[in-house]
Amino acid sequence: MKNFVEELRWRGMIQDIMPGTEEKLMEGSTAAYVGIDPTADSLHIGHMVSIMILKHFQNCGHKPIALVGGATGMIGDPSMKSQERNLLDEQTLNHNVACIKAQLSKFLDFESEAENKAELVNNYDWMKNFTFLDFAREIGKHITVNYMMAKDSVKKRLSGEARDGMSFTEFTYQLLQGYDFLYLYEHKGCTLQMGGADQWGNITTGSELIRRILGKEAFALTCPLITKADGGKFGKTEKGNIWLDPERTSPYQFYQFWLNVSDSDAEKYIKIFTMLSKEEIDAAIAQHTEAPERRELQKLLAKEVTTMVHGAAEYENAVAASQMLFGNATKDALMNLDEKTFLAVFEGVPTYEVAAEKFPLGIIELLAGESQVFPSKGECRKMIQANGVSINKEKVADINAQIGEESFINGKYILAQKGKKNYFIIKIA
Repeated sequence: MKNFVEELRWRGMIQDIMPGTEEKLMEGSTAAYVGIDPTADSLHIGHMVSIMILKHFQNCGHKPIALVGGATGMIGDPSMKSQERNLLDEQTLNHNVACIKAQLSKFLDFESEAENKAELVNNYDWMKNFTFLDFAREIGKHITVNYMMAKDSVKKRLSGEARDGMSFTEFTYQLLQGYDFLYLYEHKGCTLQMGGADQWGNITTGSELIRRILGKEAFALTCPLITKADGGKFGKTEKGNIWLDPERTSPYQFYQFWLNVSDSDAEKYIKIFTMLSKEEIDAAIAQHTEAPERRELQKLLAKEVTTMVHGAAEYENAVAASQMLFGNATKDALMNLDEKTFLAVFEGVPTYEVAAEKFPLGIIELLAGESQVFPSKGECRKMIQANGVSINKEKVADINAQIGEESFINGKYILAQKGKKNYFIIKIA
């Protein structure tokens, strides 16, 4: 058995751990679970810490269980939240659960015949027929209100930090999550629950419920909440979350997120979000320290995470797309970009519309007549003669050149370049 706790420890992925957890895991293969709130049909990189913990757990010979909270997702977890979440209907939850499993399959082995293959469970399956009276009698009587009130997540909501206080629905959340642990302990042999640091109160309620009802010992482990060096929220950009779904966040944008993290964050993130060994990471950090301006650590981080989430082909496409603005990209590479990536790469570039029926057009008429890439035809002519104009990454040498449909990217764009750094998009309307 690989030492799972030691693996997490050197990676900086342990916040709190119940005494005896490490020793229990070294006795032999066991099962542990992480809960995922299915409030959207895609995971985002904020979920990746918990996912990586499950991945390491499986890699160390144990059985990971991903619990999708179909029942608890209908309520909303109050932990570290300032207001109650919107409730989801069953149809939306079922859709979200199916999408989340597909994404988890990129990280965890659900399909092999291995004894420790991953399993996905939905707490709606065991909660849907549990009546309120049964729950109050069989579960509620074992945990006192005093115990529940002592949890930080509850105290903060009741101390006035939240404008609207806390509903009974949310107050019962820790009991529901506690019952999940009890159920999985009894039916799946699950002895450990893991999660983010904000889940410690809910997780320990579960282990306490197991102790009081079954007289058995269960364990808990949490990882730190990931932050950025500048104090900003990890995984958030001006546009919102960085999603794992390529339709929500393109592989190019995903790759760029990791490529652009700070040096200190790159040193932290490469331990948390990749499966690279300690020796590989130490060597990469040492190499980066010698020439930080080359950003080799960020490139390695972006490669590992993008490949894991989107595959090698999308990683290569993202690298090629990144060369469009700053490297020696070719026309072929540009023409092969899908529309979403093309627009992401050249986001914010001045755009002009030209009617499709006007093509083919002379280069000067296109750039200084139908669009305002150049303020005058004379200036456009001089720039072409000075070898300073490119269409779709190819220099234009002929002032009489004709631009037609063969130059349309994705059938509707032309990329014009004036000098080295000034880009313009001509959209075919």
